[in-house]
Amino acid sequence: MAEITKEVIRAYALENALKHEGKSNERAVLSGLFAEGLEKTQIKDYVDKVREVVEEVNSLSLERQKEEILRGGHKISKRKVREGLPELEGAVEGKVVMRMPPFPSGPLHIGNARTLILNDEYVKMYKGKLFLVMDDTIGSAEKQIEPEAYKLIEDGVKWLGVKYEKKIIYKSDRLKIFYDYAEELLRKGYMYVCECSPDKMRELRAKGVECSCRRFSPEQQVERWKKMFNAPMGSMCVRLKTSMQDPDPAFRDRVMFKISDNPHPRTKKKYRVYPSMDFSWAIDDHLLGVTHILRGTDLVIETRVEKHIWNIFGWEHPKVVYNGHFAIEGVKISKSKGSKEVRSGVYIGWNDPRTWSLQSLKDRGIHPEAIRQFILSIGLNKTNIKVPVEVLYALNRKFLESVPRYFFVEEPEKIRIKGCPELVAKIPLHPDGKKGYKVYNTKQEFFISKPDYEVMQNRNYRLMHLLNFKSEQVLAIKPREFSFISEEPTNDLETKFIHWLPANADNVKTEIRMSDGSVVNGLSEPEVRKLKVGDIIQFERFGFVRLYKKKKDRLELWFAHF
Repeated sequence: MAEITKEVIRAYALENALKHEGKSNERAVLSGLFAEGLEKTQIKDYVDKVREVVEEVNSLSLERQKEEILRGGHKISKRKVREGLPELEGAVEGKVVMRMPPFPSGPLHIGNARTLILNDEYVKMYKGKLFLVMDDTIGSAEKQIEPEAYKLIEDGVKWLGVKYEKKIIYKSDRLKIFYDYAEELLRKGYMYVCECSPDKMRELRAKGVECSCRRFSPEQQVERWKKMFNAPMGSMCVRLKTSMQDPDPAFRDRVMFKISDNPHPRTKKKYRVYPSMDFSWAIDDHLLGVTHILRGTDLVIETRVEKHIWNIFGWEHPKVVYNGHFAIEGVKISKSKGSKEVRSGVYIGWNDPRTWSLQSLKDRGIHPEAIRQFILSIGLNKTNIKVPVEVLYALNRKFLESVPRYFFVEEPEKIRIKGCPELVAKIPLHPDGKKGYKVYNTKQEFFISKPDYEVMQNRNYRLMHLLNFKSEQVLAIKPREFSFISEEPTNDLETKFIHWLPANADNVKTEIRMSDGSVVNGLSEPEVRKLKVGDIIQFERFGFVRLYKKKKDRLELWFAHF
């Protein structure tokens, strides 16, 4: 576990304070520490430390905070994100060959990105080759091939910066190759055609009793194989002969080929007999010269099948490296569920933020290099692992530190501040002051967000970069009364900062799609009209957002994170 010093915590607190007019936020500082190696189990040990440091930093004037940063006495430690991957057994530089085999039931999501990036990193490490193979032999009623998925997967791989051999390989183009090897195994007596019902075969496998179909001669098996291509769906299959006394019933006479009349997006109805994943990969891992296979611990049985077939042919075995299940706390990732929700219209599309697809992460403003660093920070683990999503967000913030900042007012409420003079607000687009300013003329009426308005009490407030005012009374009904105090910033710790907009018609109607699919409506400042689709900005006290679409009467942005 990481040991994070008070100096590092203070560095994060100072940086956060400078972003918010001298007021550091405990939650933001704590989230930043995940990039320093903080683990979820350590949070309770650091909450008090962070609170203490934040209070110390917030007690300083803005000038003092700037001085401390400039002195360089408190630098954030540059933690090496890439901890290094374990060496591949038997790997030889220039001769490592790996493969990434997505099933095209939808776009790649962040879980798939882990396997993809690890394959890519290992290939780079050994100056090897990586094949991108569409594992599209056939789907099932529960897991169907989606025609759009081919392009979505290709685009996602390229967006992540993964380099693969120039030509994508499609399993659906290789059916005749698999047929040739199947017929060879049938002729040699290593496989057989079975006509037993699934229920009957399940019972036989459980009891360790051989199926009667297994006893036909190799010549008869080849004839039955040929008949299979015109047989009704579900009436016949091909099984691999293994020991019916094997300790694992799942390994006993597994299905290697089945009949399916589901039309294929690429080959249409050209084929009806399709290989299982483990059979097709047993053949292709040999033919493609794969040296190392990276796969999940849930595919151990598939590895056994592959090795069984390799032994039959006398082929060299690739090395298999297992990786435990990967999950993100609070995030449910399922390609099949995502596909179902897209088809039903529950999700707005393949890039719906709830899918956690690479397309959705791109549209939210997550940097591909942040995803790579996130995956590498997890590394390769045989045990299952669950990681806080804040780790990804903390890494992504480092790529967004320099984006311009604007005001967005959620569910705007209009207030009038009595005694407020006409002022000119000169607001920097970034705290560093290097990106210019936006200038607004103000009077006495302002828009503030409903969440702020609903909790206002008898206390002092500051409209950020503009003025101080007070709420004179809190009534159960609107309007409330507010009075001007002063224009100059105050170091009063009791003053609460509020973002705002001038109450005029120039403000822009804005909708923000959140990571849970919900939409937040409000107004943003006129300057956002200058943004281009794809631009990433930060809305003060709201979070980072990316401009997704310019509509006729409003802008649509997607929320990245706080």
